[in-house]
Amino acid sequence: MNNSQILTPDDEARARLRRSIYAILVTLSVGAMLGRVLALNSVDVIKLEDRLNADRVKKNESKLQLQRPFLSANDRSRWLTMRALVEKGTYAIDQYVTDPETHPSWDTIDMVVHQDRTGQPHCYSSKPPLLSTVYAGIYWVIHQVTGKTLGTNPYEIGRSIIVAVNILPMMAYFFVLASLLDRYGRTDWGRIFVLAAAAFGTYLTTFAVAINNHLPAAVCAIITLYTVCRIWYDGQRHWKFFAWSGFFAAATVACELPALSLFAVVAAGLLWKAPRQTLLAFVPAALVVAVPYFMTNWLAHGTLRPAYSFREYTRVEGQDPNTLAGAFEGTITVDSGKTVTIRGNENNWYDYEYTRTDRKPNNPVQSYWRNPSGFDIGEASRGNYAFHLLVGHHGIFSLTPLWLLVIPGVLLLGWSKDYRLRDLAIMTIILTLVCISFYIMRPKIERNYGGTSSAFRWIFWLSPLWLVAILPAADRLSAWRWGRAVGCFLLAVSVMSAAYPIWNPWIHPWLAVFWQYMGWG
Repeated sequence: MNNSQILTPDDEARARLRRSIYAILVTLSVGAMLGRVLALNSVDVIKLEDRLNADRVKKNESKLQLQRPFLSANDRSRWLTMRALVEKGTYAIDQYVTDPETHPSWDTIDMVVHQDRTGQPHCYSSKPPLLSTVYAGIYWVIHQVTGKTLGTNPYEIGRSIIVAVNILPMMAYFFVLASLLDRYGRTDWGRIFVLAAAAFGTYLTTFAVAINNHLPAAVCAIITLYTVCRIWYDGQRHWKFFAWSGFFAAATVACELPALSLFAVVAAGLLWKAPRQTLLAFVPAALVVAVPYFMTNWLAHGTLRPAYSFREYTRVEGQDPNTLAGAFEGTITVDSGKTVTIRGNENNWYDYEYTRTDRKPNNPVQSYWRNPSGFDIGEASRGNYAFHLLVGHHGIFSLTPLWLLVIPGVLLLGWSKDYRLRDLAIMTIILTLVCISFYIMRPKIERNYGGTSSAFRWIFWLSPLWLVAILPAADRLSAWRWGRAVGCFLLAVSVMSAAYPIWNPWIHPWLAVFWQYMGWG
């Protein structure tokens, strides 16, 4: 498609108006995210901490520290790696999780235990280490300039890093999306509607207050989408577009493994369209991400396999895990000067226990994954899982009904004479079906809706594709009053769901809370 055209003064005036409205919407969203970052706190424990400490002061006991700006075991897992890299020069996080006397409130359940090359057992984050390593670079600069640490100044340093790694990339996300909307939209109302949906109606802004892999994956995905559209539909053959495509498609995979489907489709398509540029620009740029991804995994774990793959699901009920084949035990001396014991299993990195400096040695901390609870147990019925994942208490369409517009939108995108973006529509359909099917077909223990999360977070990286897909549907709705009303209703419910976890995205969705309140399961 050639989008070049001669603009009349009226067209230019409308374009200025649209961009002004885009700017207002983006400003509102960025301001709201910044406000939430500044208010970042586990507010549910403030009164509890005050009450407990008032009692402890009366008893001449040391004060407790319950408040922290790190909102769940998920994001603390990455923060711990950042601390360990910058402050200790290692990927091992055991100095923090086993020594609360020196490092209070630095715990996580998202970790694994295995032996290093010398046979010494250590605790490590279970997250792929590349993203934490990149973020540790920012922390290293702050630490070198100020001399402060995440232990001494968690709020100031934590909030600064979140602004750098979440808020600034989201500004780029909005800018690229607005460019795509201007390029392929047919009505002002449709373009504004979709940008408003991106700014307020998806969960990316909800998760902007916590370090996670879903937000950077979506940012990388939309840049990949933009560069591929320039190559595919505008006939661009400049090397930079292929290099950007390769880099950001690979970065999307590094953040979300199922995005390997996006990388494969894009790589195959570009190789067919322009093999020379793909081999000489796309592939080397992808290696810039792939090599560090595997290298950091090797440095952290001594293997190219991700930590997730060292997980044994079958256990003998009642058997002492420390007597199983592959079991090991070791001790380390921590910052407080005390010695702690770590026990694990080389065949199952999630099967471990360790002593802590604030507990007696005969009362070790057990791995949460030995006896998970709630949704982490996994949905026994694959049919129930598919239902709740799509339209139930964690439903993609029930929590964000805006995505219902993807169904007619993607058909209009590909087969309406107003758009004729058939290849983009087919790619969106394939990636959506592959990704959702992948999660539905997972084993029971992984059918957990993403654990404690305000939505089914593993599909967030598809948001850019779905936003572009709803653009034709929004254009059609703009033509009649009731259509605009329906669109606004779907958007309003979506915004409500995204705004519900105002203090912490790591809570259950409002529909799941309602489901339990009604006693429906």
